Amino acid sequence: MPIRPEHRFFYPIDWPQLSDAIRFRRAQGRCEGCARPHLQRVFHLGDGRWWDTKIAAWRDGQGRRLRQRLRDENLLARIRVTKVVLAAAHRDHDTANNEDANLAAFCQRCHMLHDRDEHQRRRWRTLFRRKAMGDLFQGPYPAA
Repeated sequence: MPIRPEHRFFYPIDWPQLSDAIRFRRAQGRCEGCARPHLQRVFHLGDGRWWDTKIAAWRDGQGRRLRQRLRDENLLARIRVTKVVLAAAHRDHDTANNEDANLAAFCQRCHMLHDRDEHQRRRWRTLFRRKAMGDLFQGPYPAA
């Protein structure tokens, strides 16, 4: 995942090499959360379950092989395709802590789930800022 220019100074100068070491040497090109392969298109159901062509079986959101058959008769209508891209993530959300144990190789889904609280915090801050700007320039919102 590319780093935004305004956040670049939070990361060390050798971040690309560090990220490559985590994603490809340690994790061997698979997500450490769900085992999805890097730069491969995977079929998934949108709830974490995905088809692993390597073992020819469905996996759950944690990468465990599903033992039961999927019983949904409308399964084909729910299948989506996503290209997986691995990114190195900080487990404790501290970009200054670049210890091996603190870094993880996550796909987009696992990275978003890992950072969910931070994304929700930013979203609420943005919504409150917009409401405050509306109050400032257009007066208070009418009671509905």
